[in-house]
Amino acid sequence: MSFPLPNNTSDLSGQTAIVTGASSGLGYRFAKVLAACGAKVALTARRVDKLEALKAEIEADGGVAEAFALDVQDAEQLKAIVPAVEAKLGPVTILVNNAGIPDAQRATKMSVQLIDAVLDTNVRAPYILSCEVARRLIELKTPGRIVNIASAAAFNYRGQGAALYSVSKGAVIRMTEALAVEWAQFHINVNAIAPGAFASEMMDGMLERMGDITKGFPRKRLGQPEQMDSTLLFFCSPASEAVTGTYIRIDDGQHPR
Repeated sequence: MSFPLPNNTSDLSGQTAIVTGASSGLGYRFAKVLAACGAKVALTARRVDKLEALKAEIEADGGVAEAFALDVQDAEQLKAIVPAVEAKLGPVTILVNNAGIPDAQRATKMSVQLIDAVLDTNVRAPYILSCEVARRLIELKTPGRIVNIASAAAFNYRGQGAALYSVSKGAVIRMTEALAVEWAQFHINVNAIAPGAFASEMMDGMLERMGDITKGFPRKRLGQPEQMDSTLLFFCSPASEAVTGTYIRIDDGQHPR
């Protein structure tokens, strides 16, 4: 096996990617970045109108994208999305498990319905969808890339609410490590990004509840989605061929180690 010098391409031509939660925030940015690098992108979320607007943006920039309605809390929809995407864009070789919800509650105040919603969205959905994508890749004998979006909250919780969110994102990290081991023999790489506080719709809600949290950060700022582009592309590109079962924290020094 030989590699170019340097082995650092982010060309995703010929790849088909699914991005969950693509209607806003980080998922919106991730979809645009993958399309800009040549991937055909399946945009998935519940808000199809926003997906259609994103599709139009990507196409105006010369990219290829299709919008698919997907409620990640519905297991049957998760199982159906991979063949639906393949029928329109070709076999899925990249999956970005981005969809997630916060709980914004102390543990003893959470309803069972909210507990189920957080775990179904943040843990069960990426597990089911990863398995569906991997199963098809194994059938096709094709390598693939799975990128799970965890959170710095997986490693640090300050007791101010959102305990279950922290637990769920810790589970995403362990899921990443375990599935990487199981699928390494099939050349399916599974990695995770663990962002800190980044500008997004979810963060807007948090700021409304808690005020300006950046005052307690060393750099007094929120992260911007653009600051994750290079990490996302590394995990999705040929350059990360030997990298699997790991995570990268992108938190701008916001959280103690």
